[in-house]
Parts: sequence; C-alpha cells; structure tokens
Amino acid sequence: MEPETEKKISGRNIAVISVFAFILIFIIYYSVMMMLSPGKKYAVLRNEFGIDTTEKSRKDNPVFSDSTYLNLLKEKAFLQSRLIMAETDSIYLTLNLSDSTVNLEISGVTVHTVKMSRIKISRMLENGDEFLISSMLSSPLTIENDISSIEKEPLMVSLAPRDTSEFQPDIIPDTTDIEPVSYIFEMTHGIRIYFYQEEEENAFHTFKFDLRDRLRNAFNTIRSAITLKIPEYNPYIKIFLPRADARIIYRAIPKNGQAAVYI
Repeated sequence: MEPETEKKISGRNIAVISVFAFILIFIIYYSVMMMLSPGKKYAVLRNEFGIDTTEKSRKDNPVFSDSTYLNLLKEKAFLQSRLIMAETDSIYLTLNLSDSTVNLEISGVTVHTVKMSRIKISRMLENGDEFLISSMLSSPLTIENDISSIEKEPLMVSLAPRDTSEFQPDIIPDTTDIEPVSYIFEMTHGIRIYFYQEEEENAFHTFKFDLRDRLRNAFNTIRSAITLKIPEYNPYIKIFLPRADARIIYRAIPKNGQAAVYI
C-alpha cells in the first residue's frame, strides 16, 4: 500500500507543479505581450501619420525641438480639425486639454463650455512624438462606439387621456438629474475618451463603471494573447466634469459625432 500511496502523492505534486508552471509561463508571456502592445500601436500610427522628416534630420535642425514651433504645430492641427467640423451642420465636441475646457460647437459657434476638474492622459498622447500626434489630430476623431451608464435619449411613456376630465399631471419624479453619469467614447485610431462625473457622492458608481471597463479590456487582452496576437493598445483621455454638464455633452453629441482635441 505504501508504494501506491507514494505514487499518488508524487503524482499530485507533479500535477500541482505543472499547473503553477503553466500559470507562471502564461503570466510572463502575458506581460511580454502587454509590453509589446504600445510599441505595435505606435508603429501603426507612425505608418499612417508619420511625416517625411526623419528622426536624424530633426535632431540636426533646431527648429524641430523649438517649443514655440511645436505649440504652433499643435494649434494648427486643432484649428484645422475644427474647420473641417464647422463645415458640417452637426453639433461636435472640442477638447482643449491645455486650458482644461470642453466645448460643444456647431458651425464654429460655441454653444456650451465647461471646465474640467481633472484630466488623465495616456503617456503615448502626452509624451509621444509631437509631430505624429499633431498629424493624427489634424483631422476630427469620430465616435465609433460608446459605452454609457445613462440612456442616450430618455423616453417617458404615458397614456393619453380620453378627455380633459381624465387628465392628471405627471407626478413621477425626474431622476435623470441625479443618476450617476459615466461614459466612454471609442474614437477612430483606437483612442478612448472617458467622461466621469466629479461628484463624490457617487464615487462607488464610478469605481464599478471603471472596474467593468478594466475587466472588459482584460478579457480582450487575454483572448488576443491566447490566439498569439499582440493585444491592441488604446491611448486614452480621462476627463472629470460636473454631472449635469457630462450628461448634457453625452446627449447633445450625435451617435457618430466628431471631436477635435488639443493636447
């Protein structure tokens, strides 16, 4: 009996070690794939928006490292993007991260402005190649999909009275002014713009919304890693606004609306 018991114990040990070894190898593999993800994204953007000027020629020419020149380049890209959208008859979004403002505009006219309370920007957008970023942002970003905690167009269904004697005013309270607001605009080029309400009383809602987004991203990343594909990296901008203004912006922008960004 003892040899059989020893075989069973050793077999279990081998199984446990094998499982831990597999998990460790996958974690290392997953980490490597995650490290390669931003580089792949940068290469894709560089291939699409890279300018003719080479890295070496930039270093040789001091104008390419001049802060004034770089700021003018960013302003030009921002204005160019706004001009393209102004030619449409649709409402659009402009984000000026330099002065922390979010604007709703139509035909070049600002109809609503709100100040951001907090901003978080991915390293690729904030510290990446400024020529590349400016080139990418010289055209409007289009909303390809959105994920939100509130309805885009809230509806209230009520039965019409047969005559004035049956009419009763609505006594259902309007909860849209107090419901938590969080949403994500998934833009072209894989850029994601997050909007969160700044109010602290619904911080747990913001945490849950953010957690669901992280789990969704983790699932997609693991699925890519399992199929031996480098996961897609999504540069992001996270903006905190007053709840009322965040709601106005979400419901004012069309389903496939556009946005201009100044970083």
